[in-house]
Amino acid sequence: MLSVSTINKVLFILGMVCLASVGCNDKNVAKPQAGPRKLVPEEADSLESLLSEPTTDSTGKLGARVKGKLTAPYMKRYDRADSPYTEFPRTLHVDFYNDSLKTESQLDAHYGKYFSSFDKVYLRDSVVVKNLSKGDTLRCQELWWDQHTERFTTDKPVRIYTPDKILYGTGMEADQNFRWYTIKKLTGTVLTSGMPK
Repeated sequence: MLSVSTINKVLFILGMVCLASVGCNDKNVAKPQAGPRKLVPEEADSLESLLSEPTTDSTGKLGARVKGKLTAPYMKRYDRADSPYTEFPRTLHVDFYNDSLKTESQLDAHYGKYFSSFDKVYLRDSVVVKNLSKGDTLRCQELWWDQHTERFTTDKPVRIYTPDKILYGTGMEADQNFRWYTIKKLTGTVLTSGMPK
């Protein structure tokens, strides 16, 4: 009959052999990759979306006021928990409406990125904003559009074409219908007096 100390030694050796075999086989088991997960975006072609804001009438009934329409040939949406965003990599166009639902101004850009958690849109590459009634046109390479405050801002160079002059500057703030604007640092003015834009 085996003594207790001999049985303990045998169990210890068997346990070590089992651990060693598990450790050796562990090299062949696929381990999860470290690092960020790859997100697959939702995609859409030929997108049309109405931009609206909630309203209430005199009786307290909820409604919505249409403020504009966004169109884009292609869109990708990334639903990340920390910072979801929607990307427009192949141009976008926005018609901004007045209270009578007539187009008051237009926005075009070759690229846009909407950050839904901040209600801000980053625009770049041939950004153009036009006020149709005044005839003023903004051209720049980079612009931020804050949907909450309904304002455009940039700290980059801008050109503003009016019916009689072209204004050059760096940095600007304007309302989204381009009814008013403020250039932070005016760098030049060219009188055009009837020249085509």
